[in-house]
Amino acid sequence: MSGGEEVQVTPGMQEYIDKAGDYLARRDKYIREVVKKWKFDTIAVHGLYNVEDAIEDYQGSIIEPIFMSTAQAYRDSDEMAAALGYMIPTWCYSRIANPSTYYYEWTLALLEGYGFDGVTECCSTSSGMAAIMTAVQPFLVHRFHNKIEPRNFVATAQCYGGTFQQFNVRLMEERDIECRWVTDPTNIDDWASKIDENTRFLYGELPSNPGLSFFDIKVVADLAHSHNLPLIVDSTVATPALLRPIQHGADIVVQSVTKSITSSGFGVCGAVIARSGIVTNIDNDALKNNFSIYTKYLPNRDYGPNLHPMQAIMSLNDMRTLRTKMDLLSRNTMKVAEYLKMHPQVESVEYLGLPSHPLHELASEYMWLVDAEHDENYGQPVNRYGHLMSFCVKGGPQVTREFFDGLQRIWRATDLGRIKSVATIPAISTHQQQGEAGRCLANIPPNMVRLCVGAEHPDDTIADLDQALNRVGSKTAVAATA
Repeated sequence: MSGGEEVQVTPGMQEYIDKAGDYLARRDKYIREVVKKWKFDTIAVHGLYNVEDAIEDYQGSIIEPIFMSTAQAYRDSDEMAAALGYMIPTWCYSRIANPSTYYYEWTLALLEGYGFDGVTECCSTSSGMAAIMTAVQPFLVHRFHNKIEPRNFVATAQCYGGTFQQFNVRLMEERDIECRWVTDPTNIDDWASKIDENTRFLYGELPSNPGLSFFDIKVVADLAHSHNLPLIVDSTVATPALLRPIQHGADIVVQSVTKSITSSGFGVCGAVIARSGIVTNIDNDALKNNFSIYTKYLPNRDYGPNLHPMQAIMSLNDMRTLRTKMDLLSRNTMKVAEYLKMHPQVESVEYLGLPSHPLHELASEYMWLVDAEHDENYGQPVNRYGHLMSFCVKGGPQVTREFFDGLQRIWRATDLGRIKSVATIPAISTHQQQGEAGRCLANIPPNMVRLCVGAEHPDDTIADLDQALNRVGSKTAVAATA
């Protein structure tokens, strides 16, 4: 799997390979017979770090250690040769892997694969944007030696501004790889009409940032697979606490772990989680069988979008209470959305939890608080729709900016998924660079405010919104009577 010259296996190397095989067999058995039987919260707290690991290797540390080291030392040349040939588990160099990032990856893979019968693996990245690059680049190679061929992919236009720029500028303008935008992701014919023999993958973001777009994952996955293509889903806003696309047919999930999962805001990180045996028209068995490990040890080894071990453990700690946090943030957001829907200064509200939202019924088929039926507070399945919402202020862009400037406790920033409430105006921030035409394509008007509701008491968040809206509302009323 090294991607280079085949290594001749010596007897000493074979001993290390045999020992590694025993270790991997024990680990797989532990996952199957123990970890896969745990509830979501237990997996989030423990992952694959156990008492045996702690006592034998890490002096009994209850919390996963942070390995602030660039490289791993080897016992001898045989172990080094086997490790660098990827014949045994290794973390030879922290640009490729690190024990701390392994624990982060194993936990995320298990959470995204919760409820899924198959195997899931994870490749950590330094950011969500690096995760998107990691997920799409392996499919954009030329399939035949010495033959340059046209390449395209199909993606939802309702997506994060950075995603739009990566696809529209870095891939289309700079590399002549066509992105075919789907403007109505609920229309399966819109997806199907854009697929041809040169298409490499389908890509969708849901719920989308900031417009809360959604689509039928199973239907789109079936369409992709009927053309021998993978479906890649950005599920950053939902997190595996509310939605696990692989369970519904997606091949690969992208997470900007910076956001909802690392709600503390202590750093930037990303992840790509894939199921074993993805569907693709790329003739590469290693890529098909274990996409995350393939990208980790080969393309990302060479590109270098690695995750720092300190950030891996900090994000892992945020992950441990993910289900509880997403439940709280979702309930807070629902209350704020209901308030905004009734305010006379608000033109419209986009939140999938509102029964009046056109995509509410579809989202309700997929977005469930994981294990709510085992929670003593609920005892039955419960829909939850996340912490992201948007709304349009009456009076146009200038009034919207005056409202925005009038917020006193809600933070004005481009951040998303924080434990603190944060607001931004996408047209002048996260989606500014894609231009007016791109924003129209994604349905992002200049008077839209994106609001990520935090863990504060919702009454206090509403009070801040209320004073800012009422202030611009009174100005508008005075202007109208003048």
